[in-house]
Amino acid sequence: MTKKEKCEYIVTELERLYPETPIPLDHTDSYTLLIAVLLSAQCTDKRVNLITPILFKRANNPFDMIKLSVDEIREIIRPCGLSPRKSQAIFTLSEMLIEKYGGEVPESFEALEELPGVGHKTASVVMSQAFGVPAFPVDTHIHRLLTRWGITNGKNVIQTEKDAKRLFAEELWNKLHLQIIFYGREYSPARSPKYDQDYITVKIGTKKAIAELK
Repeated sequence: MTKKEKCEYIVTELERLYPETPIPLDHTDSYTLLIAVLLSAQCTDKRVNLITPILFKRANNPFDMIKLSVDEIREIIRPCGLSPRKSQAIFTLSEMLIEKYGGEVPESFEALEELPGVGHKTASVVMSQAFGVPAFPVDTHIHRLLTRWGITNGKNVIQTEKDAKRLFAEELWNKLHLQIIFYGREYSPARSPKYDQDYITVKIGTKKAIAELK
């Protein structure tokens, strides 16, 4: 298969499997999504969704968040891991949102990436899922699968994002990145990929990729 044929097959299969793509992280607006995505670093979405209702009951906007101390935030989010760093980031970015944007989450990659604890991937998730701006956030599932499927060389997530944006139509990005994540979790988990389940790899993957599944 050529890369074009692979991409067409991937899009067709993922659309068949996941015609609907609910956002995995529970939220009510752009601010709560931003906080949830920040908390999801090195933490499962399932665990984040257990913790955010506790946090958001106390503070679901930057004005209420800065009324909490960093220590109070840290105690609430401790189960998500990296709580010292994340709690400081949540407090400081909330201050910045108030000071620079009147408490609103800015709708640009550049402004988001200036916030503490917000990298390019987090900014991409917020831009795509909160504001509907075309983006292709690359997480470990996407990086692993697009490498395995021969869509990118797997050099790094930056290259993976560039290749994905080059090969897939822009109007597909926001939905497709979620579809790939859902597929990875269901058919090809990182810890125990199964040859008989990850059928897209069997169909289009390289011999090396298939061998790694056995």
